[in-house]
Amino acid sequence: MAESKDIDMNGDDLPLTMGQPLSDFLLQLEDYVPTVPDAVTAHYLNTSGFEAKDPRLLRLISIAAQKFISDIANDALQHCKMRSSNSSTSHNKNAKGIKDRRHCLTMEDLTPALAEFGITVKKPQYYV
Repeated sequence: MAESKDIDMNGDDLPLTMGQPLSDFLLQLEDYVPTVPDAVTAHYLNTSGFEAKDPRLLRLISIAAQKFISDIANDALQHCKMRSSNSSTSHNKNAKGIKDRRHCLTMEDLTPALAEFGITVKKPQYYV
């Protein structure tokens, strides 16, 4: 396996250690502001019995939560697009205005997207 090299201030080649990318990532976490605020992440971690002392750990968990939420939202969008394209082709052969259509997140699209991640959602009795 080839070893990566870095150049120091004197122009000498320095071998990169295995932990160098990780420490670079941790330095980037200090300045990054995730979509899920640190206070929200800390609250949910505290309610589950975990207390994070390092703010970089909070940000790392916030980034993981942000990725999880965006994956679910993206899957729900794909379900919405498939459902709308199936309904438009079966009802109307002219699909001219579909490109300008805005999408709305509905439980009909969110439920199968969540099911792919092992989360079961059921409608309450009074909606059935």
